[in-house]
Amino acid sequence: MDMKNRFQTLLALFLALTFLAACGAQPVQATTVAVNIVADGNSHSVTLPAGSTVQQALDAAKLSLSQTDRVNPPAYTTLASGMTIVVTRVREEFETKQVVIPFERQELRNESLTAGETRLIQAGQNGLSEITIRHVFEDGVETGSSTVSETVLQAAVPEIVMIGVQSPFAPLSIPGTLVYLTGGNAWVLQTSTSLRRPLVTSGDLDGHIFTLSSDGKWLLFTRKSSRPADQQINTLWAVSATDQPAVPVDLGIANVVHFASWEPGQKYLIAYSTVEPRSTAPGWQANNDLHFLTFENGKPGKVYDILEANSGGIYGWWGMSFAWSPDGQRLAYSRPDGIGLVDINGSGLNTLLTMTPFNTHGDWAWTPGLAWGSDGRALFVVDHAAPTGLITPEESPNFDLSLLSTSDSSNTVLAPQVGMFAYPSVSSVQQGDSGPVSLVAYLQAIFPAQSATSRYSLYVMGGDGKNPRLLFPAEGQPGLDPQTPVWAPGLSASGNEFIGVVYQGNLWVVDAISGQSQQVTGDGLTNTLDWK
Repeated sequence: MDMKNRFQTLLALFLALTFLAACGAQPVQATTVAVNIVADGNSHSVTLPAGSTVQQALDAAKLSLSQTDRVNPPAYTTLASGMTIVVTRVREEFETKQVVIPFERQELRNESLTAGETRLIQAGQNGLSEITIRHVFEDGVETGSSTVSETVLQAAVPEIVMIGVQSPFAPLSIPGTLVYLTGGNAWVLQTSTSLRRPLVTSGDLDGHIFTLSSDGKWLLFTRKSSRPADQQINTLWAVSATDQPAVPVDLGIANVVHFASWEPGQKYLIAYSTVEPRSTAPGWQANNDLHFLTFENGKPGKVYDILEANSGGIYGWWGMSFAWSPDGQRLAYSRPDGIGLVDINGSGLNTLLTMTPFNTHGDWAWTPGLAWGSDGRALFVVDHAAPTGLITPEESPNFDLSLLSTSDSSNTVLAPQVGMFAYPSVSSVQQGDSGPVSLVAYLQAIFPAQSATSRYSLYVMGGDGKNPRLLFPAEGQPGLDPQTPVWAPGLSASGNEFIGVVYQGNLWVVDAISGQSQQVTGDGLTNTLDWK
C-alpha cells in the first residue's frame, strides 16, 4: 500500500472513531416521570409516561375532583419529574336562619309641646328577616362565609316620638284649615296656630301632591314608593283632616308628579295625571293624560278617562299641569308650549295661548304658572315674552304676568319682567268700597334676567293689575324659594286677609293688607302647605 492510500485509510478510521465517540456522549431521553400527589391528608406517588398532564396523574391515582375543588398546578399542566401536585378539597354549606330587625326611632319636633316634653305617637316593633348564609370549607377548615339572600318576613315598625321644642311665636287665630308638610309628615292647624296635630307621620310624603278639598275635610297627598324609582315613583293617598285618629286611604293610583286635585264644590271628585317611571333624568316620561276618580264615603270609586296618553306637544316628556275654575265647571291646562282649556266632554284641548317654549338647556322643562280669576272668566298666566337684542326666542329671559280672557283669548300684560316662577294666586272675593274685589298674589324675581336661579319677593296687586305692593320679605332680606302663595279661605276673625308662604324652611303667615308677618313653625323642615 502506498503512502497516499494509507493516509486516506487512517483518516477514515479517525473520523469513524470520532463519530462513535460523539454518539456515545448523547444522554439517554427519559421515557417516564415520577410525581407526588398530596390530597385528603395523604401522599401518592405515581409514575407516568413523559408528556402526561396533571389531570392524567390524578386519574392514575384514582383521585376525582368536585366542581369546587382546586388543584395546583392546574389540571392542564404538563408533568415534570419530581413535581408535587396539591389537591385542596373545597365544599360549601348553606345555613338558613331568622334574624330580628330592630326598629328605628323617629323624632318629630313639635312646637306645641314645651321644650324637653315627649309623647309616644307610635310604639316600635321589631321585624323579622330570614337570611341564607354560604359557608366555604377548605380541607375541612372554614375559610369564609357570606350572605347570599335575605327575605323580610315582617317589616319593623318605627317608634315615633314627639319631642317638644316650644317656640316663642305668639299664637295667631286663623280661619279654615291649614295643612303643611314638614320632614315628610303632614300636620294640620285649625282655629289657631297653637293648635296643631299630626295627620300623617309615616315620614315618606314627597310633596309632589299636597292639596285640601274645598271644604277642608280631606287632604290629597303622595307618598314615596317602596319599590325602585325606575319601577314606581310614588302612590296617591287621601286622609281625613277632621277624624282622630286619621287613617290614610290608598287610592290605588301611582306615579303622580305634576297634578292631582279635588274638584271644587261639595261632590268629592279627584282629577289626576300620571307619568311613566324612567331610569334617566328627570326620572319619568309624562303621559299627559287626565283621569277623574270618584271618592265617596272615604273610599275610591270609579275612574273616568278624560284625556288619553299623548305626546303633549313640545317638551311633552316633562308633562302638563291643570287648574280647576272656582266653580269646578272648567279645567285649564298648562304645558311648555301654551295654555288652554280641557274639553271635558269631548276629551280634547282648546288652545287659548301659544307661547315659545323656554329652552332650559337641562333635564327639566319650564311650565307656565296659571291661576283662575275669581269670576272664572279669565286666567292669570306667566307668559314667556319675546326677547330683546340678538337672543333667540327660545332663550328669552323675559317673563310677564298677564290676564288671559277665556272668551276671546285676549292677553293683557299686568306686570312685566316678573320671572319664570311668578306663580300667581287669587284671593277669595271680598266686599270692597266699590263692590266685590279680589287680590292677586305673585312672586317677583329679585333678578328677573336670571329668574331660573333667582330668589323671589311676594307681591300683591288688584285683579286689574293696579297698585302692586311688596309684601314679604322686607327689602334687603333673602328672598323666597319658588312656590305658589296660598290664600286663607276668607278673612280672619280680626278682619285680616292672610297669605301662607314657606320661608327658609318654616311656615309664615303674611297679612295681605298691612304686610305684617308672623312665623308659625321653627323646625326648618317645612316645604309646602295648603289652606281651605
